[in-house]
Amino acid sequence: MRSKASNAKKAYSLQQWIAGIILTLGGILVMIPFIWMILSAFKPESEVMLLTPTLWPETFTLDNFIYLFENMNFAIYLRNTIVIVICSFIGLFFNAMAGFAFAKYTFKGREKLFYLVLATMMIPGQVTMIPVYLILNQMGLTNTMAGVVLPGLVGAFSIFLFRQFMSTIPDELLEAARLDGASEFRVFIQLILPMSKSIMAVQGILTFIAGWNSFLWPLIIANDESLYTLSVGLSLLKGQYGGNFALQMAGSTFMVVPIIIIFVIFQKHIIEGYTISGMK
Repeated sequence: MRSKASNAKKAYSLQQWIAGIILTLGGILVMIPFIWMILSAFKPESEVMLLTPTLWPETFTLDNFIYLFENMNFAIYLRNTIVIVICSFIGLFFNAMAGFAFAKYTFKGREKLFYLVLATMMIPGQVTMIPVYLILNQMGLTNTMAGVVLPGLVGAFSIFLFRQFMSTIPDELLEAARLDGASEFRVFIQLILPMSKSIMAVQGILTFIAGWNSFLWPLIIANDESLYTLSVGLSLLKGQYGGNFALQMAGSTFMVVPIIIIFVIFQKHIIEGYTISGMK
């Protein structure tokens, strides 16, 4: 019996080693293009265009990044992107309030309204772009930062995740706070939000990624280049400097690296958040 158990343990350990090696090799293969892109951003164009490409820069330079900010208005694109991200976080607060209302308040038509919110998740964003554009045009908000930001403040998916998580919070805690004289807003700020740190972390990460990658809507609503985002600027870079691969690698690196860092650091929270939301 001991021999069989020992053999089974060895076989399981071998399987783990094999799986680990395969996953490691797969991870390395996936990382190679990103590593080459990041390192190429610090190379001069002549080195990138060598017949025999090099992985590590022989001549380390920051000229590509300097050129982006001095000649391609990347500082303006970065400012606009940061504004969109900050406003998206404000919208995240509104989504949390809506999720709390659906989870803990009883009012007429609550379930039907919640299902209506969920139904909007099945409509592709491209379908609603024209109606939203026409509405904003009637309001005089086209080609403005408000027009860029407003459509992304509220999201059905975010409301759904908050509602699913906040439904797990015991009602007794809310009643105890109300008996102590806390207002509804104070209950939400001082009780609900601190208990929802995990789902707030998940939504914060997803909100950052969505705001940082915003491309199509700013391109549609804005005619002035001073309102473009980093994604739009990267597209312009590809069109204007299609033959300068080192410059394109610098722009792509500046765009992608913050998202990679955020995702690597907080990927555990993303997985946990989806798991918790899926339990309800």
